[in-house]
Amino acid sequence: MDHGHGLLNGLAEKLGYCENRPAFLNLGNRWMSVLTIIEYSREQNQAWSPWTLGSVRKIKFISFIFGLIVTVLIMASYILTRDQKGLFLTPSPYHLTVISHPAQLTLNLNITTDYTAVREIVRSIVARVDFRRRIVPELRELREKETQIFSAIPRKFLPYLKNPCWYEKFLENITADPYGKNLYALYSKRFQAIYDHLRRAFPAHIHQYAGSHYRLRCLPFFYIIGQPKCGTTDLYDRLRLHPEVHFTTMKEPHWWTRKRFGIIRLSNGFHNPYPLKDYLDLFDQAANQIQDQLMNISYKSHKKVDIIIGEASASTMWDNNAWIYFYNNGTGVEPPFLVQDFIHAVQPDARFIVMLRDPVERLYSDYLYFGMANKSVEDFHERVSESLEMFEACLTERSIRSCIYNTTLNNLMPVRLQVGLYVIYLLDWLGVFSREQILILRLEDHAANRKNTMRRVFDFLHLGPLTRQKEADITKSPASNTRRPANRNLGPMLPITKEILQDFYRPFNQHLAKVLRDPAFLWT
Repeated sequence: MDHGHGLLNGLAEKLGYCENRPAFLNLGNRWMSVLTIIEYSREQNQAWSPWTLGSVRKIKFISFIFGLIVTVLIMASYILTRDQKGLFLTPSPYHLTVISHPAQLTLNLNITTDYTAVREIVRSIVARVDFRRRIVPELRELREKETQIFSAIPRKFLPYLKNPCWYEKFLENITADPYGKNLYALYSKRFQAIYDHLRRAFPAHIHQYAGSHYRLRCLPFFYIIGQPKCGTTDLYDRLRLHPEVHFTTMKEPHWWTRKRFGIIRLSNGFHNPYPLKDYLDLFDQAANQIQDQLMNISYKSHKKVDIIIGEASASTMWDNNAWIYFYNNGTGVEPPFLVQDFIHAVQPDARFIVMLRDPVERLYSDYLYFGMANKSVEDFHERVSESLEMFEACLTERSIRSCIYNTTLNNLMPVRLQVGLYVIYLLDWLGVFSREQILILRLEDHAANRKNTMRRVFDFLHLGPLTRQKEADITKSPASNTRRPANRNLGPMLPITKEILQDFYRPFNQHLAKVLRDPAFLWT
């Protein structure tokens, strides 16, 4: 009797149902129904006579069980509603004092003043935006920070290969399993068949020279680096149909941004870091084909092997959330090193493909894609408003770049506003790579004319011509990774949400269009 009542009261306190402290999820009516039922049971028990003691005990037991079940269901509903699967790291030890506790902006969508408050927050953010360039670290600093990368990757690659590859001395027993300890292989059971094939093919691809054994190692010729929910999967699926293009064993290794730090899933904290050799193993399937072609080419012919390898982790452009755990000097508020710094240090000639989309629509698609329960346009509006308030709180004390790369803020925001601030990331990439090395596409153009987009990609990668039939196979297949039917049924976001987000992203889109000299990136 009292146990069930106490459980509910304790849970209510934890979930925020205290005086003057509204919770994100409105369960008020449901709470009152549960409490009324239990209170009614108590009154009935007190009114019954002693001869019904057995019945009373049964009622007490049933009431307790009922209350416990309802408590569990309510807690599950709360957790599922606020679940942001795939968006969070473990709590950062580095906190912003202004946002150490996430601000709770509870909106009544029928009150105009709430819209006014959010618009004011957006105006405050826009007024603080600047686009100053970052200071690029020196090569010496990079080598000191990541010695394992520079000790394993040579400064020059093999001639006669279009793709960057080299021969690495194999010091283990040739009969040993070269993939037995590979963390990618252990983590992903889906690729066991591929690794079994690689194990069998391994001895035949060992090269002997001067009494030593060598294996061919490769890095990608190009990277599809972003952005999430901008059509990267569709681009990947079409590009891999080109006979000269091969990709890593898995589509998104996320090694540069996550796995090398020990992040498997963003919600599960840190694990053992993935060694560089495990990442290089992902290229072995393509490396074997490159080596087979290389062995069939006479060096006197000066003919190149045209096979190239791609890597398609959509986190590469923007995700530097691990920096604070590994590169923090205790005083800095911006990361001293970014992913592109290390890639440029080992691959200064690498090429990159970026697919962008109207950031307003990208954010809504991002929200719909992740496995949250009870999704709605009202919930999306609330999450956007909460995130904007947190972002403004950061900007009152920090620069725009500091807030975009702030791990704590990124972990707390209910939606990933920062991913759509394309121009900040692009400026940081252009700080180390030339404009000619980065192909920037729009999803809207790709959806309207896939043939034109794919031809631009083929030209950018210097790929050979295709037959009409092969080009048709690549360009006319249905789009990949489109919105699920259940999410389509929710319809578009609220007009007020769209208006607020357009105001927020406008100055960033304007500067992006200026940098790229293309008004299409205004998305107006």
